[in-house]
Amino acid sequence: MRILIIGSGGREHALAWKLGQSPEKPEIFIAPGNGGTALEGTNLPIAVLEAGPVLDIVREKKIDLVIPGPELPLVNGVADACRKTKTPCFGPLAAAARLEGSKVFAKEILREAQVPTANFAVFSDFAEAKKYLRALSAPPVIKADGLASGKGVVVSKDMDEALSALRSMLVDRDFGQAGGRVIIEEALKGEELSLLAFCAQGRIIPMPSAQDHKAAHDGDRGPNTGGMGAYSPAPLLPEKDLESLAERVLKPVLALMEKRGSPFSGILYAGLMLTDTGPRVLEFNVRFGDPECQPLLMRLESDLLPILLACAEGRLQDVPAPIWSPETALCVVMAARGYPGLYSKGMDVAGLKEAEALFPGKVKVFQAGTLCRDGQIKAEGGRILGVTALGAGLPEARERAYAALKEIRLPDSFYRSDIGNKGLSHIQS
Repeated sequence: MRILIIGSGGREHALAWKLGQSPEKPEIFIAPGNGGTALEGTNLPIAVLEAGPVLDIVREKKIDLVIPGPELPLVNGVADACRKTKTPCFGPLAAAARLEGSKVFAKEILREAQVPTANFAVFSDFAEAKKYLRALSAPPVIKADGLASGKGVVVSKDMDEALSALRSMLVDRDFGQAGGRVIIEEALKGEELSLLAFCAQGRIIPMPSAQDHKAAHDGDRGPNTGGMGAYSPAPLLPEKDLESLAERVLKPVLALMEKRGSPFSGILYAGLMLTDTGPRVLEFNVRFGDPECQPLLMRLESDLLPILLACAEGRLQDVPAPIWSPETALCVVMAARGYPGLYSKGMDVAGLKEAEALFPGKVKVFQAGTLCRDGQIKAEGGRILGVTALGAGLPEARERAYAALKEIRLPDSFYRSDIGNKGLSHIQS
């Protein structure tokens, strides 16, 4: 079995690491990969965001399964191209990947499927958006329609910030075509929750709950990022409620997509806000979240390969439900100073082995924005490492992750010191 993983982040390192544990002993290629994926398989120094280069690798390396990590290859039709060559691909076709590729499309699907979501309006004209904004009674959330690497969402603190976000997207085009349309959305109150599920042929296998931390700094302050940490399970959602929540917010969307002629397979990930009036869907992703992937795969005790292959081949009913460790896993992201804006690069990364040795078998440092140059790991991206730990519960997992962080030497970096605090508040209340 030969596998191609597309991407270069912590999620891709976690996928390569977990797939490498399969009894099938697959040969793993990662394009382009990072300093960590090079330890799990063979990096191919090619940025493969379009179908053409992917098919070139498939033919050259005789690939049996393609796994796009990020959303862009899926939106660009990599799964469609793989289908034409009868190569299994874990992820939706482009028509279904629009659930993440266009926030406007996702909101329209949610409304038609009658899945609870925040009130919203869509604009492409700045003057009209500004007029609508001035009629609102409370600061809204401003979202770029297209893909913006997790940074196209502004939860405005006041109307001036909301207006600035509109101007940034619609006038200054800071997000290019992705900001050509915007959503002005009601700001919901509550706590966010990540719900991911394996999906194929209408079947849903929910994964344990997780909670992400999007804001750059402690206390959910600062700009939105791709994610600064996550943990699973989230005490916010009792395990007994997992299936019913998936039935409520995912099943109607899958049914509607199939009715429209765009059946979904792969991972459907709903970002939820748990409000006083019930769960509301904020957005969809069509792949593993990053950093949610890291703690989820740390907890997965089953072989990941048969699950992904069954999804890709449309026979998810043939595999038993995966087994998850009862332990909690928590991931803290170390990022370059300045991220998600302009950030430092080229710093030496040291102490990774010491961090993992602190709690053998319970800590894994997943590399993201790194490369290996002359035997030395160097920082090259905004999010550099995801220090992930298992513990008997959230307090122990959190304690181990932060203890391991202290073993790592990485200049010009920062991390949030409050990952998991929200979960602790539910445990202690």
